[in-house]
Amino acid sequence: MITCTHLSTHYGKNTPDVLQDLSFHLEKGKVGVLLGSNGAGKSTLLKCVLGELRYQGEILVDGQNLKELKPKQRAALIAYVPQNLSFAPSSVFDAVMVGRIPHFAFAPSKEDEEIVWSTLKELGMEEFALRNVLELSGGERQKVAIARAMVQQAKVLLFDEPTSNLDIAAEHAVVEMVESIAKEKSLTVLLSMHDLNLALEVGDTFAFLKDGRIIAQGDEDIVNEKTIAEAFGIIARRVSVDNKGFIVYGGHE
Repeated sequence: MITCTHLSTHYGKNTPDVLQDLSFHLEKGKVGVLLGSNGAGKSTLLKCVLGELRYQGEILVDGQNLKELKPKQRAALIAYVPQNLSFAPSSVFDAVMVGRIPHFAFAPSKEDEEIVWSTLKELGMEEFALRNVLELSGGERQKVAIARAMVQQAKVLLFDEPTSNLDIAAEHAVVEMVESIAKEKSLTVLLSMHDLNLALEVGDTFAFLKDGRIIAQGDEDIVNEKTIAEAFGIIARRVSVDNKGFIVYGGHE
């Protein structure tokens, strides 16, 4: 689980706080979605959990204070899939093996290789194993990044805009994969998103950020007209189709 308490941070001396007294909790096995416009603080919150930014307050992951952990200990707890994917020229197998680096000293063991193969098989990616990762489509590279995070065998997975720049089919494939990982492996998943309808599809709990503060958090009931208007400054309606909630956009305030 992840618990942030009275979290504040800034990017430089004498600059205003980017996050302001933020508190947030996410249970094990749940998918938490951070929502808000650009600059609201979503990526900054993820960077704090990753240890890339100094912060005031406390972040606990699986009951452990992140400030007290060394980088290797943190890597055993948290895996990350960034918005802008970066791969060196290599096979898919080798690209995924990078996720095992926290677990070996000089060279991967037989066990590391088996973990990579089993993960590729689990995600239906065995046929891609020997292909050059740079030759894959955007959706396929996103799956490689998810596999790389999974073989890290962390307890928490962080995603920064996992569906950005993907076509509709790839978006839904990635969302289904994320949801499956959380439920079947009882992992805690925290992701930032812009697409409210995809968020409703994958999320268990939601937090709306604005100006570095959480203005609303809870289950899918908070993804409503009032909160959307406050967070994004747009008019929207929440409708139901086949007992599923959808957001329909309708202009600006």
